[in-house]
Amino acid sequence: MLPALEAAGLPHVRMLLQVHDELVFELPTGDVNAASPVIERVMAEAALPAVTLDVPLGIEIGTGPSWDDAH
Repeated sequence: MLPALEAAGLPHVRMLLQVHDELVFELPTGDVNAASPVIERVMAEAALPAVTLDVPLGIEIGTGPSWDDAH
C-alpha cells in the first residue's frame, strides 16, 4: 500500500489498523479524494499475481472523523 500512496504523492497517508477485512487510514480531509482511488485499486488487485479472480472484489470506502462515523 505504501509504495502506491508514495507514487501518488501521498506519503503522509497512514494505515493505522486492519480489522478483519477493513482497513483504517489517517489522512487530512483534503486528501480523501486523491487517496481513495489509490487504496481502492490496491485492494482490488490484492490477490494478483498469485490469483486471478473471475469476480472482482467489492470495495467500499467510507470516511469520517471516527471508524464508527465512516460506516
